[in-house]
Amino acid sequence: MAYEYDRENIFAKILRGEIPNSTVAESTHSLAFLDISPAAPTHILVIPKGAYVNFDHFGVEATDAEIVDFNRMVAKITRDVGVAQMEGGEGYRLITNAGAHGVQDVPHFHVHIIGGRRLGRMISA
Repeated sequence: MAYEYDRENIFAKILRGEIPNSTVAESTHSLAFLDISPAAPTHILVIPKGAYVNFDHFGVEATDAEIVDFNRMVAKITRDVGVAQMEGGEGYRLITNAGAHGVQDVPHFHVHIIGGRRLGRMISA
């Protein structure tokens, strides 16, 4: 399948500076910012700066540098906001959605870092 990236999605507009965001961290290949509708006390989105639709697109087409940068950014954020267990935090959840069945709202790969309180079960039957 060829991935068709929508250059008018909200995250593309954020990356172009057309829409403001509350930046938490930025690196060469990644941007992290606060979710505008947080599901928990800690709710941060991490996106690659490249035009990737979802995780499988990113995993197949991103460069090694982009993949390493993105994963290190996620780990850095969990430490910085105090949810990383290696730093004494109580834990967190990483969520990414893909396609219709995954209920993906924005067609730009992103990870939600959610924590700061005990979270419910991921999926109910």
